[in-house]
Amino acid sequence: MYKIRVYVTLRPSILDPKGKASLGALHNLGYNRIKDVRIGKMIELDIEAGSEPQAREAAEMAARKLLANEVMEDFEVEVMEAASR
Repeated sequence: MYKIRVYVTLRPSILDPKGKASLGALHNLGYNRIKDVRIGKMIELDIEAGSEPQAREAAEMAARKLLANEVMEDFEVEVMEAASR
């Protein structure tokens, strides 16, 4: 069993209204050194696979087919650990 994190973020060319709103709120709170905010999501998966490459491949397929909209979003897969069975 492998614990996987999939990070999904908007592509740099896509406007991020949540990020802009958060940036404005942070500036209102005095955090003026923060120059940009981009909001994304992190999804954790527990994948049963025979090897780390198989687990990574399964996570990438899930991201491509469901978890990320590849027209607007990029994703990154991170294998966190091999859990004991």
